[in-house]
Amino acid sequence: MTPGQHIKEVSGYNYAYVLTASACLGSVFYGWDLGLIGGVLALGSFQEYFGIDMKDVGKKAILLGNIASILQAGCFFGALGTGYLSSRFGRRLCLIASGILYITGGLLQCTVGLGPSHAAALHVFYIGRSISGIGVGMMSTLVPLYISECVPRTIRGRCTGALQFSNNVGLMLSCWVNYSISKNVPYGEKQWRIPLTIQMIPGLLFIMAMIFQPESPRWLVEHGKHKEAATVLARTSGKDVDHLTVVQTLEEIKQEFAGKKQSSFLRHIRQMGESKAVALRCFIPPLVLCFQQWTGTNAINLYGPDIFHNLGIRDTNAVFFAIGVYGVVRVVSVALALTFTVERFGRKRCLFFGGIGQGLTMFWLGGYGATHQDGTVSPASYVSIVALYLYGVIFSMGWGPIPWVVAGEVAPNHVRSFALSIAVGTHWLFGFVILKVTPIMLDRIKYGTFLFFGSFCMVVATWAYFCLPETSGFALEDIKYLFERDVIVRSLQDAPGGKMFLGGRRVESVALLKEKWGGIDTTNIGRITIRLISDSLDQIRKSLSSGWHWLSTVVMLPVRKICNRSCGFVDSHSRLNFVVR
Repeated sequence: MTPGQHIKEVSGYNYAYVLTASACLGSVFYGWDLGLIGGVLALGSFQEYFGIDMKDVGKKAILLGNIASILQAGCFFGALGTGYLSSRFGRRLCLIASGILYITGGLLQCTVGLGPSHAAALHVFYIGRSISGIGVGMMSTLVPLYISECVPRTIRGRCTGALQFSNNVGLMLSCWVNYSISKNVPYGEKQWRIPLTIQMIPGLLFIMAMIFQPESPRWLVEHGKHKEAATVLARTSGKDVDHLTVVQTLEEIKQEFAGKKQSSFLRHIRQMGESKAVALRCFIPPLVLCFQQWTGTNAINLYGPDIFHNLGIRDTNAVFFAIGVYGVVRVVSVALALTFTVERFGRKRCLFFGGIGQGLTMFWLGGYGATHQDGTVSPASYVSIVALYLYGVIFSMGWGPIPWVVAGEVAPNHVRSFALSIAVGTHWLFGFVILKVTPIMLDRIKYGTFLFFGSFCMVVATWAYFCLPETSGFALEDIKYLFERDVIVRSLQDAPGGKMFLGGRRVESVALLKEKWGGIDTTNIGRITIRLISDSLDQIRKSLSSGWHWLSTVVMLPVRKICNRSCGFVDSHSRLNFVVR
């Protein structure tokens, strides 16, 4: 795409990009915490204030793991409760509430120990991080949900992936704040209280921005507010309310929600398993977000100072500077990915090649750790630092933004908020586990930590190749057709070189499936049943041997034609065909 085409596209969807930027401010404060807490934990003044420096190595690793991971525990509970709350009160109000919770927790963290509460300072700090975590968990569930439901499909991947871009912006800014403070602020409490105070600024900006944004059009349709939904769709697509695209999108959303009234929590859970295809679509979001955690990225984000120290950088200021450069590398990489790769190469290829690239860089770091345990600096040390930066580049183009894109678009409309709630809750649960065990792993198995994460990167790349259909370019209401046939076959059709595994097997295109299914009222079970009977009779007739040809012609063919005509279909092209070609 030429620069002129990019400018034309941005001008056509300017309101959608403003909405995306406003929502993604929420991801900034999570990325800010990732970069912030890793630097704060490395400060001698922080460890001295809370008595951590007096502990032995094992207990120190456990305490640092507790402080880092307690936010993830809060995220887990915040994410799980978001599905019901966002379905009841709306995405926008819940996003604003998440910002308020984040600021409340940040206020407790930066004022901890002031006055007579010094004895309970660490416990208050835990409470503050837990409250902030609840806000982050709500935000991380709602932002991809909100964006994917609001923006047009042609820019959905780019906009949803902006969640990871803003995450990296927050990470980068907090890293440079840590570097600046460690270099210019004298040793003492201010070294860690100042960055903990600054972290509330993104939360305030997020609340102010979301006050002026609309509600999700799909939530509005679910609650019978069709006129307001049409207005939002028109604004985000840059078209008039009566434009054909807006009208068609609104009708598709209405059809998706037809016969699916607002349900209780238990009913939503049952709806997530109402069919094999729906269950699979609800299972992929938690799986892909779980896989993202096990690629090891948050282990590097939070324990970056220790990792760079082990690679030969000894000076504290130099360590913070190196982490700041790592943050810049990730921001630039995500920006390039969102601009050129997410929509052009698709979700599947980004995840597959990204997993392989991350695994190779992790294997290099593990190999370096195994062969250079004396701590001396060598040319291999500098290559390892480059490998760590390369890991950040590859992650930011693959398993950084893409899992959030996939999670936000795969689940069905009528259970999307609940499916994403469970998915993000799973994401944070494993994030808690990883941040809890990473310092222990670095202390006990050292270089084996990188080999472990590298092996898992290869596992997730294999899964993306064989088990994930390509969702790029499809409307949310059309993604269901990707799961109406053998998903493995469709995944391999979409994979680079995957056709060599198929042996000639194929599944029908989404366009053909939509043509066959698109006109069916899925609430009219009678018509669907008759159509299935028609198809079954046709297959039986074709499979009969030539000796029974008279039976297939005289008996079954007329019955099949009667079935087709009762559904209003008079030719073989308009009936449902379940044969996998």
